[in-house]
Amino acid sequence: MAKKKKSARPKARLPKGFRDIDAAEIAATREMLATVRGVYASYGFAELETPFIEYADALGKFLPDQDRPNEGVFSFQDEDEQWLSLRYDLTAPLARYVAANHDRLPKPYRSMRAGWVFRNEKPGPGRFRQFMQCDADTVGSASPLADAEVCMMAADAFEALGISRGDYVLKVNNRKILDGVLEGIGQADEAARLTILRAIDKLDRLGPEAVRALLGEGRLDDSGDFTKGAGLDADQIAHVMAFVEAGLEGGSRADVLARLERLVGGSQRGKEGVAELSEMAAFLDAVGYAENRIAFDPAVVRGLDYYTGPVFEAELTFHVEDEDGNRVRFGSVGGGGRYDDLVARFTGQKVPATGFSVGVSRLYAALEHLKKLQAPAQQAPVVVLVMDRARVADTWRMVEELRNAGIAAEMYMGTSGMKAQMKYADRRGAPIAVIEGEDERAKGIVQLKDLIEGRRKAAAIASREEWVEQRPAQVAVPRGELVARVRELLEKQHADADDEDA
Repeated sequence: MAKKKKSARPKARLPKGFRDIDAAEIAATREMLATVRGVYASYGFAELETPFIEYADALGKFLPDQDRPNEGVFSFQDEDEQWLSLRYDLTAPLARYVAANHDRLPKPYRSMRAGWVFRNEKPGPGRFRQFMQCDADTVGSASPLADAEVCMMAADAFEALGISRGDYVLKVNNRKILDGVLEGIGQADEAARLTILRAIDKLDRLGPEAVRALLGEGRLDDSGDFTKGAGLDADQIAHVMAFVEAGLEGGSRADVLARLERLVGGSQRGKEGVAELSEMAAFLDAVGYAENRIAFDPAVVRGLDYYTGPVFEAELTFHVEDEDGNRVRFGSVGGGGRYDDLVARFTGQKVPATGFSVGVSRLYAALEHLKKLQAPAQQAPVVVLVMDRARVADTWRMVEELRNAGIAAEMYMGTSGMKAQMKYADRRGAPIAVIEGEDERAKGIVQLKDLIEGRRKAAAIASREEWVEQRPAQVAVPRGELVARVRELLEKQHADADDEDA
Protein backbone atom coordinates (compact mmCIF):
# COMPACT_ATOMS: atom_id res chain seq x y z
CA MET A 1 0.00 0.00 0.00
CA ALA A 2 1.43 3.34 -1.05
CA LYS A 3 2.33 5.70 1.72
CA LYS A 4 0.25 8.84 1.97
CA LYS A 5 2.34 11.82 0.95
CA LYS A 6 2.73 14.46 3.64
CA SER A 7 1.80 17.97 2.58
CA ALA A 8 4.73 20.37 2.66
CA ARG A 9 4.63 22.81 5.53
CA PRO A 10 5.34 26.44 4.74
CA LYS A 11 8.42 27.91 6.36
CA ALA A 12 7.91 30.58 8.99
CA ARG A 13 10.00 33.17 7.20
CA LEU A 14 9.85 36.85 6.32
CA PRO A 15 10.22 38.10 2.76
CA LYS A 16 13.54 39.85 2.17
CA GLY A 17 13.44 43.51 3.08
CA PHE A 18 10.49 43.23 5.49
CA ARG A 19 10.35 42.95 9.27
CA ASP A 20 8.03 42.34 12.21
CA ILE A 21 7.55 45.14 14.75
CA ASP A 22 6.83 44.47 18.43
CA ALA A 23 4.53 46.30 20.83
CA ALA A 24 7.28 48.37 22.48
CA GLU A 25 8.50 49.83 19.17
CA ILE A 26 4.93 50.46 18.00
CA ALA A 27 4.16 52.41 21.18
CA ALA A 28 7.40 54.41 21.02
CA THR A 29 6.90 55.18 17.33
CA ARG A 30 3.34 56.33 17.97
CA GLU A 31 4.56 58.68 20.70
CA MET A 32 7.39 59.97 18.50
CA LEU A 33 4.99 60.70 15.63
CA ALA A 34 2.59 62.44 18.01
CA THR A 35 5.38 64.88 18.85
CA VAL A 36 6.20 65.48 15.17
CA ARG A 37 2.52 65.89 14.29
CA GLY A 38 2.15 68.36 17.16
CA VAL A 39 4.89 70.57 15.70
CA TYR A 40 3.43 70.31 12.19
CA ALA A 41 -0.05 71.14 13.49
CA SER A 42 1.33 74.20 15.27
CA TYR A 43 2.42 75.46 11.83
CA GLY A 44 -1.10 74.96 10.50
CA PHE A 45 -0.69 71.66 8.63
CA ALA A 46 -3.77 69.40 8.61
CA GLU A 47 -3.75 65.60 8.43
CA LEU A 48 -4.58 63.61 5.30
CA GLU A 49 -4.53 59.89 4.53
CA THR A 50 -4.19 58.41 1.05
CA PRO A 51 -4.45 54.72 0.01
CA PHE A 52 -1.51 52.33 -0.02
CA ILE A 53 -2.38 51.48 -3.64
CA GLU A 54 -2.59 53.89 -6.59
CA TYR A 55 -2.87 53.47 -10.33
CA ALA A 56 0.68 52.96 -11.58
CA ASP A 57 0.49 55.87 -14.01
CA ALA A 58 -0.58 58.20 -11.17
CA LEU A 59 2.64 57.45 -9.29
CA GLY A 60 4.86 58.07 -12.30
CA LYS A 61 8.43 56.86 -12.79
CA PHE A 62 10.57 58.96 -10.52
CA LEU A 63 12.48 56.50 -8.36
CA PRO A 64 16.28 56.58 -8.39
CA ASP A 65 16.53 52.80 -8.90
CA GLN A 66 15.22 52.85 -12.49
CA ASP A 67 17.82 50.43 -13.80
CA ARG A 68 15.72 47.60 -12.33
CA PRO A 69 13.24 45.91 -14.72
CA ASN A 70 10.18 46.89 -12.62
CA GLU A 71 11.63 50.31 -11.77
CA GLY A 72 11.47 49.90 -8.04
CA VAL A 73 7.73 49.51 -7.45
CA PHE A 74 5.49 46.58 -6.51
CA SER A 75 2.79 46.39 -9.19
CA PHE A 76 -0.04 44.11 -10.26
CA GLN A 77 -3.06 44.17 -12.57
CA ASP A 78 -6.67 44.33 -11.42
CA GLU A 79 -9.69 42.61 -13.00
CA ASP A 80 -9.89 45.39 -15.61
CA GLU A 81 -6.24 44.84 -16.55
CA GLN A 82 -5.35 48.22 -15.06
CA TRP A 83 -1.88 48.40 -13.50
CA LEU A 84 -1.89 49.20 -9.78
CA SER A 85 1.15 49.86 -7.60
CA LEU A 86 1.97 50.10 -3.92
CA ARG A 87 2.90 53.72 -3.26
CA TYR A 88 6.66 54.31 -3.04
CA ASP A 89 6.34 57.65 -1.23
CA LEU A 90 3.61 59.95 0.13
CA THR A 91 4.23 62.82 -2.30
CA ALA A 92 2.98 61.35 -5.58
CA PRO A 93 -0.36 60.34 -3.96
CA LEU A 94 -0.66 63.87 -2.56
CA ALA A 95 -0.23 65.30 -6.06
CA ARG A 96 -3.03 63.02 -7.31
CA TYR A 97 -5.27 64.09 -4.39
CA VAL A 98 -4.66 67.80 -4.99
CA ALA A 99 -5.33 67.42 -8.72
CA ALA A 100 -8.60 65.59 -8.03
CA ASN A 101 -9.77 68.14 -5.43
CA HIS A 102 -8.07 71.30 -6.69
CA ASP A 103 -11.17 73.52 -6.90
CA ARG A 104 -12.35 72.93 -3.34
CA LEU A 105 -8.99 73.07 -1.51
CA PRO A 106 -7.62 76.26 0.08
CA LYS A 107 -4.57 77.67 -1.72
CA PRO A 108 -1.92 77.10 -0.54
CA TYR A 109 -2.99 73.68 0.71
CA ARG A 110 -0.97 72.52 3.73
CA SER A 111 -1.11 68.85 4.70
CA MET A 112 0.76 66.27 6.76
CA ARG A 113 0.65 62.52 6.26
CA ALA A 114 2.22 59.50 7.90
CA GLY A 115 2.14 55.95 6.60
CA TRP A 116 3.83 52.95 5.04
CA VAL A 117 5.53 53.11 1.65
CA PHE A 118 6.98 50.29 -0.43
CA ARG A 119 10.00 50.05 -2.72
CA ASN A 120 10.97 46.99 -4.71
CA GLU A 121 14.67 47.72 -4.35
CA LYS A 122 17.59 45.63 -3.22
CA PRO A 123 17.37 45.36 0.59
CA GLY A 124 20.40 45.79 2.80
CA PRO A 125 21.38 46.60 6.38
CA GLY A 126 18.87 49.18 7.61
CA ARG A 127 17.29 49.38 4.14
CA PHE A 128 13.82 47.85 3.98
CA ARG A 129 11.27 47.40 1.22
CA GLN A 130 8.49 48.55 3.53
CA PHE A 131 9.10 51.59 5.71
CA MET A 132 7.19 54.48 7.20
CA GLN A 133 7.41 58.14 6.26
CA CYS A 134 5.96 61.27 7.86
CA ASP A 135 5.49 64.18 5.45
CA ALA A 136 4.43 67.81 5.47
CA ASP A 137 3.82 69.72 2.24
CA THR A 138 2.67 73.14 1.07
CA VAL A 139 0.98 72.99 -2.35
CA GLY A 140 0.17 76.23 -4.19
CA SER A 141 3.01 78.52 -3.13
CA ALA A 142 5.96 79.40 -5.37
CA SER A 143 7.66 81.45 -2.66
CA PRO A 144 11.10 80.35 -1.41
CA LEU A 145 9.74 81.27 2.02
CA ALA A 146 7.59 78.13 1.85
CA ASP A 147 10.78 76.11 1.27
CA ALA A 148 12.43 77.84 4.22
CA GLU A 149 9.38 77.18 6.40
CA VAL A 150 9.39 73.40 5.97
CA CYS A 151 13.09 73.34 6.88
CA MET A 152 12.41 75.45 9.97
CA MET A 153 9.53 73.18 10.91
CA ALA A 154 11.71 70.06 10.56
CA ALA A 155 14.37 71.67 12.79
CA ASP A 156 11.72 72.49 15.39
CA ALA A 157 10.42 68.91 15.26
CA PHE A 158 13.90 67.46 15.88
CA GLU A 159 14.38 69.69 18.90
CA ALA A 160 10.91 68.84 20.22
CA LEU A 161 12.01 65.18 20.11
CA GLY A 162 15.04 66.00 22.27
CA ILE A 163 17.72 66.12 19.55
CA SER A 164 20.07 68.87 20.66
CA ARG A 165 21.11 71.77 18.49
CA GLY A 166 24.44 70.73 17.01
CA ASP A 167 23.36 67.08 16.70
CA TYR A 168 21.36 67.79 13.54
CA VAL A 169 21.54 70.06 10.51
CA LEU A 170 19.13 70.73 7.64
CA LYS A 171 21.21 70.88 4.45
CA VAL A 172 19.77 72.84 1.53
CA ASN A 173 20.67 73.05 -2.16
CA ASN A 174 18.84 73.93 -5.40
CA ARG A 175 18.45 71.67 -8.43
CA LYS A 176 18.49 74.74 -10.70
CA ILE A 177 22.07 75.47 -9.64
CA LEU A 178 23.13 71.97 -10.65
CA ASP A 179 21.34 72.47 -13.98
CA GLY A 180 23.33 75.67 -14.45
CA VAL A 181 26.60 73.88 -13.73
CA LEU A 182 25.72 71.14 -16.23
CA GLU A 183 24.84 73.71 -18.87
CA GLY A 184 28.29 75.16 -18.34
CA ILE A 185 29.96 71.84 -19.21
CA GLY A 186 27.66 71.10 -22.14
CA GLN A 187 25.59 68.42 -20.41
CA ALA A 188 21.97 69.56 -20.63
CA ASP A 189 20.78 66.15 -21.92
CA GLU A 190 18.09 64.76 -19.59
CA ALA A 191 19.42 61.19 -19.45
CA ALA A 192 22.97 62.38 -18.68
CA ARG A 193 21.61 64.80 -16.08
CA LEU A 194 19.82 61.99 -14.23
CA THR A 195 22.93 59.80 -14.22
CA ILE A 196 25.02 62.68 -12.86
CA LEU A 197 22.40 63.51 -10.26
CA ARG A 198 22.29 59.93 -8.98
CA ALA A 199 26.06 59.79 -8.82
CA ILE A 200 26.22 62.93 -6.67
CA ASP A 201 23.45 61.60 -4.44
CA LYS A 202 25.75 58.72 -3.43
CA LEU A 203 28.47 61.04 -2.06
CA ASP A 204 27.69 60.51 1.65
CA ARG A 205 27.41 56.75 1.25
CA LEU A 206 30.29 56.01 -1.14
CA GLY A 207 32.65 58.99 -0.89
CA PRO A 208 34.20 61.38 -3.47
CA GLU A 209 36.31 58.84 -5.37
CA ALA A 210 33.29 56.62 -6.05
CA VAL A 211 31.33 59.66 -7.25
CA ARG A 212 34.17 60.61 -9.60
CA ALA A 213 34.09 57.07 -11.02
CA LEU A 214 30.31 57.26 -11.50
CA LEU A 215 30.67 60.60 -13.23
CA GLY A 216 33.20 58.99 -15.57
CA GLU A 217 33.16 55.49 -17.07
CA GLY A 218 31.50 53.77 -14.12
CA ARG A 219 32.21 51.85 -10.94
CA LEU A 220 32.62 48.23 -9.86
CA ASP A 221 31.16 47.80 -6.37
CA ASP A 222 32.24 45.38 -3.63
CA SER A 223 29.75 42.74 -4.79
CA GLY A 224 31.21 42.72 -8.30
CA ASP A 225 28.31 44.59 -9.92
CA PHE A 226 29.28 47.30 -12.41
CA THR A 227 27.34 50.58 -12.56
CA LYS A 228 27.73 52.45 -15.83
CA GLY A 229 28.83 56.06 -15.36
CA ALA A 230 27.83 59.36 -16.94
CA GLY A 231 30.78 59.36 -19.33
CA LEU A 232 32.11 62.84 -18.46
CA ASP A 233 35.69 63.74 -19.32
CA ALA A 234 38.26 64.82 -16.73
CA ASP A 235 37.56 68.55 -17.04
CA GLN A 236 33.81 68.06 -16.76
CA ILE A 237 34.24 65.82 -13.72
CA ALA A 238 36.47 68.44 -12.08
CA HIS A 239 33.84 71.14 -12.66
CA VAL A 240 31.00 69.01 -11.23
CA MET A 241 33.11 68.02 -8.22
CA ALA A 242 33.95 71.70 -7.62
CA PHE A 243 30.21 72.30 -7.40
CA VAL A 244 29.68 69.30 -5.10
CA GLU A 245 32.51 70.33 -2.79
CA ALA A 246 31.66 74.05 -2.72
CA GLY A 247 30.09 73.64 0.70
CA LEU A 248 33.03 71.77 2.21
CA GLU A 249 35.13 74.93 2.50
CA GLY A 250 32.86 76.15 5.28
CA GLY A 251 31.72 79.70 5.94
CA SER A 252 28.29 81.27 6.13
CA ARG A 253 25.35 80.68 3.80
CA ALA A 254 26.42 83.86 2.01
CA ASP A 255 29.93 82.45 1.49
CA VAL A 256 28.55 79.24 -0.06
CA LEU A 257 26.24 81.27 -2.33
CA ALA A 258 29.15 83.37 -3.55
CA ARG A 259 31.08 80.24 -4.56
CA LEU A 260 28.02 78.78 -6.30
CA GLU A 261 27.38 82.00 -8.20
CA ARG A 262 30.84 81.75 -9.70
CA LEU A 263 30.30 78.12 -10.71
CA VAL A 264 27.00 78.69 -12.57
CA GLY A 265 28.63 81.37 -14.71
CA GLY A 266 26.21 82.85 -17.23
CA SER A 267 23.50 80.19 -16.89
CA GLN A 268 20.14 81.89 -16.34
CA ARG A 269 18.68 78.80 -14.68
CA GLY A 270 21.66 78.56 -12.37
CA LYS A 271 21.26 82.20 -11.43
CA GLU A 272 17.58 81.57 -10.60
CA GLY A 273 18.64 78.84 -8.20
CA VAL A 274 21.15 81.10 -6.48
CA ALA A 275 18.53 83.86 -6.18
CA GLU A 276 16.04 81.46 -4.56
CA LEU A 277 18.59 80.32 -2.01
CA SER A 278 19.51 83.96 -1.36
CA GLU A 279 15.88 84.75 -0.54
CA MET A 280 15.71 81.74 1.77
CA ALA A 281 18.95 82.85 3.47
CA ALA A 282 17.67 86.38 4.07
CA PHE A 283 14.48 85.03 5.68
CA LEU A 284 16.32 82.46 7.81
CA ASP A 285 18.74 85.14 9.01
CA ALA A 286 15.88 87.50 9.84
CA VAL A 287 13.97 84.96 11.95
CA GLY A 288 17.04 83.55 13.72
CA TYR A 289 17.63 80.11 12.16
CA ALA A 290 21.43 80.07 11.98
CA GLU A 291 23.80 77.90 9.92
CA ASN A 292 24.13 75.43 12.80
CA ARG A 293 20.48 74.49 12.13
CA ILE A 294 19.97 75.13 8.41
CA ALA A 295 23.04 75.20 6.13
CA PHE A 296 23.61 75.33 2.36
CA ASP A 297 25.34 72.27 0.89
CA PRO A 298 25.71 71.74 -2.90
CA ALA A 299 26.28 68.01 -2.38
CA VAL A 300 22.56 67.61 -1.57
CA VAL A 301 20.69 66.68 -4.74
CA ARG A 302 18.12 64.04 -3.60
CA GLY A 303 17.58 60.90 -5.65
CA LEU A 304 13.97 61.38 -6.72
CA ASP A 305 13.60 62.91 -10.17
CA TYR A 306 10.57 65.14 -9.61
CA TYR A 307 12.36 67.91 -7.66
CA THR A 308 12.58 71.22 -9.56
CA GLY A 309 14.15 73.74 -7.15
CA PRO A 310 15.36 73.79 -3.54
CA VAL A 311 16.11 70.35 -2.07
CA PHE A 312 16.68 69.47 1.58
CA GLU A 313 18.45 66.74 3.55
CA ALA A 314 18.13 66.30 7.32
CA GLU A 315 21.35 64.89 8.74
CA LEU A 316 22.06 63.81 12.29
CA THR A 317 25.67 64.71 13.01
CA PHE A 318 26.46 62.66 16.11
CA HIS A 319 28.65 59.59 15.66
CA VAL A 320 27.82 55.89 15.87
CA GLU A 321 29.65 52.68 14.97
CA ASP A 322 28.88 51.09 11.61
CA GLU A 323 28.71 47.33 10.98
CA ASP A 324 32.49 47.16 10.70
CA GLY A 325 33.06 49.00 13.98
CA ASN A 326 34.07 52.26 12.31
CA ARG A 327 33.02 55.56 13.87
CA VAL A 328 30.70 57.36 11.42
CA ARG A 329 28.06 60.06 11.43
CA PHE A 330 24.53 58.75 11.92
CA GLY A 331 23.50 60.42 8.65
CA SER A 332 20.26 61.24 6.91
CA VAL A 333 16.84 60.80 8.53
CA GLY A 334 14.76 62.66 5.97
CA GLY A 335 14.60 65.18 3.19
CA GLY A 336 12.47 66.79 0.57
CA GLY A 337 12.29 69.70 -1.78
CA ARG A 338 10.29 71.67 -4.34
CA TYR A 339 8.32 69.77 -7.00
CA ASP A 340 6.47 72.31 -9.14
CA ASP A 341 5.61 69.92 -11.99
CA LEU A 342 4.08 66.98 -10.13
CA VAL A 343 0.44 68.14 -9.93
CA ALA A 344 0.70 69.40 -13.52
CA ARG A 345 1.00 65.78 -14.68
CA PHE A 346 -2.73 65.50 -13.97
CA THR A 347 -4.03 69.02 -14.63
CA GLY A 348 -1.74 70.38 -17.33
CA GLN A 349 -1.34 73.51 -15.22
CA LYS A 350 1.73 74.24 -13.13
CA VAL A 351 1.01 74.04 -9.38
CA PRO A 352 4.03 74.92 -7.21
CA ALA A 353 4.67 72.69 -4.21
CA THR A 354 7.30 71.94 -1.59
CA GLY A 355 7.58 69.46 1.25
CA PHE A 356 9.67 67.50 3.72
CA SER A 357 9.62 63.79 4.56
CA VAL A 358 10.97 62.06 7.68
CA GLY A 359 12.13 58.45 7.53
CA VAL A 360 10.35 57.17 10.63
CA SER A 361 12.45 54.04 11.21
CA ARG A 362 15.70 55.98 10.83
CA LEU A 363 14.50 58.65 13.23
CA TYR A 364 13.39 55.97 15.69
CA ALA A 365 16.86 54.36 15.56
CA ALA A 366 18.45 57.77 16.18
CA LEU A 367 16.28 58.51 19.20
CA GLU A 368 16.92 55.01 20.53
CA HIS A 369 20.67 55.64 20.26
CA LEU A 370 20.31 59.00 22.03
CA LYS A 371 18.01 57.43 24.66
CA LYS A 372 15.39 60.04 23.79
CA LEU A 373 12.45 57.74 23.08
CA GLN A 374 9.44 58.86 25.07
CA ALA A 375 7.36 55.70 24.90
CA PRO A 376 4.36 55.71 27.22
CA ALA A 377 4.49 53.15 30.00
CA GLN A 378 2.80 50.04 28.66
CA GLN A 379 0.61 48.77 31.49
CA ALA A 380 0.13 45.07 30.92
CA PRO A 381 -3.27 43.84 32.03
CA VAL A 382 -4.09 42.29 35.38
CA VAL A 383 -4.64 38.56 34.73
CA VAL A 384 -7.56 36.84 36.44
CA LEU A 385 -6.93 33.10 36.71
CA VAL A 386 -9.66 30.54 35.98
CA MET A 387 -9.63 28.09 38.90
CA ASP A 388 -13.08 26.53 38.42
CA ARG A 389 -14.41 26.22 34.87
CA ALA A 390 -17.91 25.62 36.20
CA ARG A 391 -17.79 29.14 37.72
CA VAL A 392 -16.18 30.92 34.75
CA ALA A 393 -18.98 33.51 34.68
CA ASP A 394 -18.00 34.59 38.22
CA THR A 395 -14.40 34.95 37.05
CA TRP A 396 -15.56 37.05 34.10
CA ARG A 397 -17.49 39.37 36.41
CA MET A 398 -14.25 40.17 38.27
CA VAL A 399 -12.61 41.07 34.97
CA GLU A 400 -15.55 43.32 34.08
CA GLU A 401 -15.40 45.10 37.43
CA LEU A 402 -11.73 45.90 36.90
CA ARG A 403 -12.27 47.09 33.32
CA ASN A 404 -15.26 49.23 34.28
CA ALA A 405 -13.00 50.90 36.83
CA GLY A 406 -10.48 51.75 34.10
CA ILE A 407 -8.02 48.95 34.94
CA ALA A 408 -6.78 46.82 32.04
CA ALA A 409 -7.64 43.20 32.80
CA GLU A 410 -8.04 39.87 31.05
CA MET A 411 -9.34 36.43 31.94
CA TYR A 412 -7.05 33.51 31.13
CA MET A 413 -8.48 31.96 27.96
CA GLY A 414 -6.38 28.81 27.84
CA THR A 415 -7.26 25.41 29.24
CA SER A 416 -4.25 24.77 31.48
CA GLY A 417 -3.95 24.50 35.24
CA MET A 418 -2.79 27.02 37.80
CA LYS A 419 0.96 26.55 37.26
CA ALA A 420 0.71 27.19 33.54
CA GLN A 421 -1.65 30.13 34.13
CA MET A 422 0.85 31.74 36.49
CA LYS A 423 3.59 31.19 33.93
CA TYR A 424 1.38 32.86 31.32
CA ALA A 425 0.74 35.87 33.56
CA ASP A 426 4.45 36.21 34.20
CA ARG A 427 5.35 36.05 30.50
CA ARG A 428 2.55 38.48 29.76
CA GLY A 429 4.26 40.96 32.05
CA ALA A 430 1.11 41.22 34.17
CA PRO A 431 1.54 43.34 37.33
CA ILE A 432 -1.00 41.32 39.33
CA ALA A 433 -2.63 37.90 39.17
CA VAL A 434 -6.07 37.49 40.74
CA ILE A 435 -6.85 34.03 42.17
CA GLU A 436 -10.24 32.84 43.42
CA GLY A 437 -10.44 29.12 44.04
CA GLU A 438 -13.07 27.13 45.95
CA ASP A 439 -11.50 27.91 49.36
CA GLU A 440 -11.29 31.67 48.61
CA ARG A 441 -14.88 31.75 47.36
CA ALA A 442 -16.10 30.05 50.56
CA LYS A 443 -14.31 32.69 52.66
CA GLY A 444 -15.44 35.62 50.49
CA ILE A 445 -11.88 36.59 49.56
CA VAL A 446 -9.55 36.66 46.56
CA GLN A 447 -5.79 36.31 46.43
CA LEU A 448 -3.81 39.14 44.81
CA LYS A 449 -0.35 38.11 43.72
CA ASP A 450 2.02 41.04 43.16
CA LEU A 451 4.00 39.62 40.27
CA ILE A 452 6.42 42.54 40.08
CA GLU A 453 7.37 42.27 43.75
CA GLY A 454 7.32 38.49 43.46
CA ARG A 455 9.90 38.53 40.70
CA ARG A 456 12.09 40.85 42.74
CA LYS A 457 11.88 38.70 45.91
CA ALA A 458 12.23 35.41 44.06
CA ALA A 459 15.78 36.28 43.12
CA ALA A 460 16.70 36.35 46.82
CA ILE A 461 14.92 33.11 47.86
CA ALA A 462 17.32 30.16 48.11
CA SER A 463 15.00 27.13 48.37
CA ARG A 464 11.53 25.86 47.56
CA GLU A 465 10.81 25.53 51.29
CA GLU A 466 11.60 29.18 51.83
CA TRP A 467 9.38 30.06 48.85
CA VAL A 468 6.44 28.09 50.29
CA GLU A 469 6.99 29.58 53.76
CA GLN A 470 7.16 33.18 52.58
CA ARG A 471 4.62 33.00 49.72
CA PRO A 472 6.18 36.22 48.47
CA ALA A 473 4.07 39.17 47.43
CA GLN A 474 0.67 37.50 47.85
CA VAL A 475 -2.17 38.88 49.94
CA ALA A 476 -5.80 37.88 50.62
CA VAL A 477 -8.37 40.67 50.33
CA PRO A 478 -12.17 40.75 50.69
CA ARG A 479 -13.93 39.99 47.40
CA GLY A 480 -15.94 43.22 47.68
CA GLU A 481 -12.73 45.27 47.83
CA LEU A 482 -11.21 43.74 44.68
CA VAL A 483 -11.13 46.93 42.60
CA ALA A 484 -9.94 49.20 45.41
CA ARG A 485 -7.16 46.85 46.50
CA VAL A 486 -5.96 46.19 42.94
CA ARG A 487 -5.83 49.93 42.29
CA GLU A 488 -3.96 50.45 45.56
CA LEU A 489 -1.42 47.78 44.64
CA LEU A 490 -0.92 49.22 41.13
CA GLU A 491 -0.32 52.68 42.60
CA LYS A 492 2.29 51.22 44.96
CA GLN A 493 4.02 49.47 42.06
CA HIS A 494 4.15 52.74 40.11
CA ALA A 495 5.52 54.64 43.13
CA ASP A 496 8.20 51.98 43.69
CA ALA A 497 9.19 52.20 39.99
CA ASP A 498 9.47 55.99 40.23
CA ASP A 499 11.69 55.66 43.30
CA GLU A 500 13.99 53.25 41.49
CA ASP A 501 14.27 55.64 38.51
CA ALA A 502 15.04 58.64 40.73
